[in-house]
Amino acid sequence: MKKKKKTKKIKRRTIGNHDEALIAAERIVEMTNNFCRIHLDENYRELCEDLTWASYEEGLPLEKGKPVSWAGGIVHAIGFINFLQDPSQSPHMTSAQIAEGFDVSQQTMLTKSKIIRDEFDLMQMDPDWCLPSLIGDNPLVWMLEVDGLIVDARTAPLEFQQEAYRLGLIPYVPGENLPPDPEPQTDTGARIIEFPSGRSNTPDFKPAQKAKNEGPSLFEGLER
Repeated sequence: MKKKKKTKKIKRRTIGNHDEALIAAERIVEMTNNFCRIHLDENYRELCEDLTWASYEEGLPLEKGKPVSWAGGIVHAIGFINFLQDPSQSPHMTSAQIAEGFDVSQQTMLTKSKIIRDEFDLMQMDPDWCLPSLIGDNPLVWMLEVDGLIVDARTAPLEFQQEAYRLGLIPYVPGENLPPDPEPQTDTGARIIEFPSGRSNTPDFKPAQKAKNEGPSLFEGLER
């Protein structure tokens, strides 16, 4: 459910005909892939790779500083979102262990992580970067705004869930064992929910806005 921000016009530094930031991004992906395969899992690997390319597309200066520092920052940022430091999670790692795994200072890694998190307004349990194993229990994934009211799609009627899934607003239908195939969208007009009870019930239906992450978090407190 990752939502891409509008890409900026980026003026890249180049080496000959090569994009220096692209070269750095490729090295970062290689490092995060290796790290996640050894210490974490495939879901972390995919999210870290996606966040690296999103950072490149958004114009973060990946060519400045060592790629390994950015790689550590990427893993830390994804871990921050998904409570990687929580011992009850599997896998789990502390910030110090991540930094040690990349052979970088913890402060350098945390600085890169903060740059990334600030750029994308990342927060803990961020629905756009949540591990698949945590989606079912993540309220931010399921909160939808209907006619100005916040509704938890998990407890909504089945037809509501099916339409929300069809519109791409939730990852699956909680009331079914298997999600239905989404119907192809044939127009770009307003999306309106129509319930079987009649066409007059057509609420304004959209994802709830996520709060901006401005304060300290439990995850950051555990870093000390």
